[in-house]
Amino acid sequence: MTDKAAYTESMNRLIDEFARLPGIGRRTAERLAFHVLKTPEDQARQLARAIDDVKTSVRHCSRCFNLTEADPCPICAAADAGRRDGRKLLVVEQPKDVIILEQTHSYDGVYHVLLGHIAPLEGVGPGDLTIGPLIERVAELSKTGDVEVILGTNPNLEGDGTALHIGQRLGEVPNVRVSRLARGLPAGTQLEYANKAVLSDAIQSRQSM
Repeated sequence: MTDKAAYTESMNRLIDEFARLPGIGRRTAERLAFHVLKTPEDQARQLARAIDDVKTSVRHCSRCFNLTEADPCPICAAADAGRRDGRKLLVVEQPKDVIILEQTHSYDGVYHVLLGHIAPLEGVGPGDLTIGPLIERVAELSKTGDVEVILGTNPNLEGDGTALHIGQRLGEVPNVRVSRLARGLPAGTQLEYANKAVLSDAIQSRQSM
């Protein structure tokens, strides 16, 4: 008898879905499925509703492309209300980078999330990212004064290439000063693995390109 034959059809489906999650093997998926099975029905349904709510309510901010349930997102809305500097944009690769940087409490501007990095070998080019909307956003802001763009892509080969491309594109826009997070961030690492002190120093010691 195979492992699958030992379970009901619905249990097999649940195990298969858990096994699709990153870092979850078949045995862990089985334990999670049995946990759900033993959980009181109201708690299990709360989990199902939470998953459904995330898929139906969470979307990308139309301005900065961060994850949000309101459009614009709370950070962009705070800039509109004058509580953050809307003329200072920190460009990052993923929404999780925004979370990590916000935990440093060292940055008072807004963000722009690229939703990835340029990776030709993976078939990802500039047009697959939100670089176009970034350039348009900065160009619009530059019409009414100076703008600072801080490139916070990951300090690795793909991140450096992405930052170089964006820096070149922004060089065609007037009234824009481009800087990059200082190399307090170790080369080859990712923002999500850096501690708050390193990130805070990187923001405060950013350098012009």
